[in-house]
Amino acid sequence: MCDKHETQDLSRRNFIKTGSALGAGLLLGGFAAPSFAASSEQLANGNIKSRGYAAFDNSGLLKPWEFERRPVGDNDILIEIKFASICHSDIHQMKGHWGAQQYPQVPGHEIAGIVTAVGKNVTKFKVGDRAGVGCMVDSCLDCNSCKDQGEQYCPETKFTYGYPDERSPTGITQGGYSNNIVVRDHFAVHIPENISLEHAAPLLCAGITTYSPLLKFNLKKGDKVGVVGIGGLGHLAVKLAVSQGADVYAFTSSKDKVADIKAFGAKVVVVDGEDAYNEHKSQLDYLINTLPVKYDIAKYASLVKPFGTYTQVGMPEEFSLNMNALALAASRVNFNASLIGDMQETQEVVDYCAKNNILPATQLIKASEINNAWQSVVDKKARYRYVIDASTF
Repeated sequence: MCDKHETQDLSRRNFIKTGSALGAGLLLGGFAAPSFAASSEQLANGNIKSRGYAAFDNSGLLKPWEFERRPVGDNDILIEIKFASICHSDIHQMKGHWGAQQYPQVPGHEIAGIVTAVGKNVTKFKVGDRAGVGCMVDSCLDCNSCKDQGEQYCPETKFTYGYPDERSPTGITQGGYSNNIVVRDHFAVHIPENISLEHAAPLLCAGITTYSPLLKFNLKKGDKVGVVGIGGLGHLAVKLAVSQGADVYAFTSSKDKVADIKAFGAKVVVVDGEDAYNEHKSQLDYLINTLPVKYDIAKYASLVKPFGTYTQVGMPEEFSLNMNALALAASRVNFNASLIGDMQETQEVVDYCAKNNILPATQLIKASEINNAWQSVVDKKARYRYVIDASTF
């Protein structure tokens, strides 16, 4: 299923390949000329002209910003962004909840669009392909983590925004709340034709972050799976677990989400403050917690069977949780945390969701509505993933 913006745009675009005439900037910079679509994005120095919305301080207020991205290298692709969705991580990082930041900084790591240029070594993509980018844009690709399909654990991984990058004209990586992005080809995934770019974008973080630990747990039909926090990540966790035949128990603080959560396929919905928590103690085979705030681990560990598994994927302020060691020990639960997923898994989740019609619930917004959308995310009013139409940047 193609979105209307994509179809109209592709019908207008005449793709061409250029050789030595691409521009002196790339050649002088040591780059062979990549294959480009007809575009005015490339500047004389080889940099890519970009525009988006950036944070300029830790207030969390985003404003329009024009900036430059690094040239397209031999192993890179340039993507014209069509849609970028809002993750709670964007808010945490821009507000400095995870440490001091360099500004201006463009957030966004759920990105879907069309390839408009490829470096000379790139064979994975061609101009015109539908592509997505998640939380990473580069790594060494040579360490044990990278070779063992764990790129997110590589010490040299460059995450999509806010990470030092000597190649970037701004000194840091800049994210997807913008009209384009340059990325190492390894860190982009193909988006199948049978899913819209709008629905594909949230899979690049929310989808993979929940899919990866669920995959590792090796769910079986009839397993009792708990999902805590039914927001952007949690609602996809429910849908993914249900698709594997699990009986899903959803835990939420929002009474007005109960009908939605049941429609997603949850067998049981428990609202905070209800005595129903006690009813489900030691009942779950597996629990995934998506809460992006500090909370008491023991409260939810008590829901899991002895020797069952409890995975934390939400990242709260300062990356810290409250833990009563004695209560956790008494629960005999195997507690762990998971960090997004590797690139093979990321392609898998996009393909899986496209094949099985597992789509995020989205709300399409204009760039001018980002600040209001952020506040709605903080206030737990999002239903369930805001997606920005990149044509409005």
